[in-house]
Amino acid sequence: MSERSEKFLPSPAVHRAPSHPVSVIIAAIAFYWAASLSVVFLNKTIMSGSEFKFPYPCFVTLFQLIVALVLLVVCGQLGKRKRMFSMVPPFEFDLDLARKIAPLSVIYVLMLTLNNLCLQLVEVTFYQVARSLSIFFNILFTYTMLHQKTSPGAALACAVVVLGFFVGAYGETNFSWAGLLAGVGSSVFVALYGIYVKKTLGAVDNNQWRLLHYNTAISIVLLVPIVLLSGEMGEIMREVYFLGDVQFWALMTVTGLAGFLINTAMFLQIKYTTALTNTISGTAKSCVQTLMAMVFYQNPITAMNGFGIFLSLFGSGIYSWVRYAEMQRR
Repeated sequence: MSERSEKFLPSPAVHRAPSHPVSVIIAAIAFYWAASLSVVFLNKTIMSGSEFKFPYPCFVTLFQLIVALVLLVVCGQLGKRKRMFSMVPPFEFDLDLARKIAPLSVIYVLMLTLNNLCLQLVEVTFYQVARSLSIFFNILFTYTMLHQKTSPGAALACAVVVLGFFVGAYGETNFSWAGLLAGVGSSVFVALYGIYVKKTLGAVDNNQWRLLHYNTAISIVLLVPIVLLSGEMGEIMREVYFLGDVQFWALMTVTGLAGFLINTAMFLQIKYTTALTNTISGTAKSCVQTLMAMVFYQNPITAMNGFGIFLSLFGSGIYSWVRYAEMQRR
């Protein structure tokens, strides 16, 4: 699981002002940043940046979903006795309900797998640019599937993001067509996922945790044959010499835990802050993520590449602001 899990939660309600202590608000934002940044850098470390180089995105996704499902089941049981876990319901699986949720799970699997593949193939500094087209595809699918028009302000912000995408891609020194296409594909399914979540939530009484139960379990079932057919399992058995290393599996498990915690972190950030704080926090986190990648990985950045990164982040921030203003007016 990864950063894309943030898309799982419904859009936050608009609050006039938070009535919570400043320390609680800061803690909620810090928790979200820690979980989200950890997922990106841990996944990058696993697949291309450590002594345990493990370039198998399908298997990594499958393992992290298994960790998430185990945690969901445990939290569901603890919720029966402990109040702090009460928001997570006990695990359930109804076959008829699962059939209704299955289309969402197909999109979810493709979104996660392509996202991990993109992260494996491109630098973290370029990762945000490669996936920035989710805003464009969100507008496109909202219009073609839901017949809802986008305001001129949001469309203009989207145009800035698209320009940043092309400028950043052209200026990228370690350019990868496969990584770029994986990022675009991930953006497509991120946009579709948001639409299908809204359509599917009604089937589980608008309970995002129940939907997460079903979605995670179905995704595991879908991913098993993909891992086998992709040839990753055979290659892992032949090529990976550290399968018996406890540190490797500990790193994989921690990454799965971080992916799971994003759901809780987003829930808390939405609960304890305003909608504006939530959107600004996400954009600021993306900026810090890019800067951290420059420092930790020493990724070379050309002037054009840097300008493209700036445009994509700036356009994303303006888009978030415009959408927030529209929510306020409604």
